[in-house]
Amino acid sequence: MIPRYSRPEMVAIWSPETKFKIWYEIEAHACEAMANLGVIPRENADAVWKAKDVEFDVARIDEIEAVTKHDVIAFLTHLAEHVGSEEARFVHQGMTSSDVLDTCLNVQLVRAADILLDGMDKLLAALKKRALEHKDTVRVGRSHGIHAEPTTMGLTFARFYAEMDRNKQRLIAARAEVATGAISGAVGTFANIDPAIEEYVCEQLGLSPEPISTQVIPRDRHAMFFATLGVIASSIENVAVEIRHMQRTEVLEGAEFFSMGQKGSSAMPHKKNPVLTENLTGLARLVRMAVIPAMENVALWHERDISHSSVERGIGPDATVTLDFALHRLAGVVDKMLVFPENMLDNMNKFPGLVMSQRVLLALTQAGVSREDAYAMVQRNALKVWEERVDFRELLLADADVVAALGEEAINEKFDMGYHTKHVGTIFKRVFGE
Repeated sequence: MIPRYSRPEMVAIWSPETKFKIWYEIEAHACEAMANLGVIPRENADAVWKAKDVEFDVARIDEIEAVTKHDVIAFLTHLAEHVGSEEARFVHQGMTSSDVLDTCLNVQLVRAADILLDGMDKLLAALKKRALEHKDTVRVGRSHGIHAEPTTMGLTFARFYAEMDRNKQRLIAARAEVATGAISGAVGTFANIDPAIEEYVCEQLGLSPEPISTQVIPRDRHAMFFATLGVIASSIENVAVEIRHMQRTEVLEGAEFFSMGQKGSSAMPHKKNPVLTENLTGLARLVRMAVIPAMENVALWHERDISHSSVERGIGPDATVTLDFALHRLAGVVDKMLVFPENMLDNMNKFPGLVMSQRVLLALTQAGVSREDAYAMVQRNALKVWEERVDFRELLLADADVVAALGEEAINEKFDMGYHTKHVGTIFKRVFGE
């Protein structure tokens, strides 16, 4: 990913230096396990650890690969330059390239997941803070973009919190599913390497042994991992779109923080554009772009082909780096977001009293009016509010049929805003447990 949408901590996971360090650790731990079993001399295993503080020369490895046309062999050749050819002769014994590549990839994905989980915690904290702050801040709920019934701004933040909390649990599960390693040799039969070596290496790297690999770790695990990233990205977009709608000039119930010196437009000095949340919508598309290729990677020929390899070299860093950046950006947007309660009330009263139409409808049916007749009585008054911007309650009080069915006192009672917010506390307890 380009630096504009990257954070250094996540980028570092995917650097060649990090990759080669993990490759080295896999090979060194495998030699250690082989020595423990008496398969190779102890002095050879110890010699490999001489390179534990080496910063592997990426340019040198690329130079060797230009000749060998094989990245793992190029690395092993470079490792032998540090350890010594004779001392390194048992390195990679009984192993195949995928043992190194796949185990390394899963180590990187686990590390990436840990950073993403930290980002999700920051976003969840911001959403919870704003939900509690605006628990009772009344705003109109909208369906199809049209005024529906009253809700609260706190409930808006709370539902996003609940969604992100579900995503956190999904990512925890996806992390666990992808945290496997394989040191099983060609076609995964352990013919030339003891399964105990796989168990030892995985333990040292914080992984579980893959129960059954072929020559690769099954890619359904990775498909689930990237699918989870795609769902999280979609949830980020869900929040971003809501904020973008709130910031529209005609709505202006909430807005991104506009910092001192910030400019909204090169042409129009008055502009305050929701650029961060628009950017998040775009970044979400980039993350989701990885999902279908990851699923297509599941179907490989027989025990192994490398049609998945080029895909994962791209989507591994791109999806995790982008999502990491997006999570932190959204956390900042939510934390600093401006909220305008007065505008929420003004918007709700743009068509005075109209959001109470269902309550009047229900009251009429409870008073003995058929649903069809009750709907017609309410709608004929509601449409006048749409067309003439008159007060809905006043129209109802002037409608003889409605007054006959309910009485003036009952009509007035139906416009109590507290009716719509009486269960907010119950919902908050479900979401936050408090």
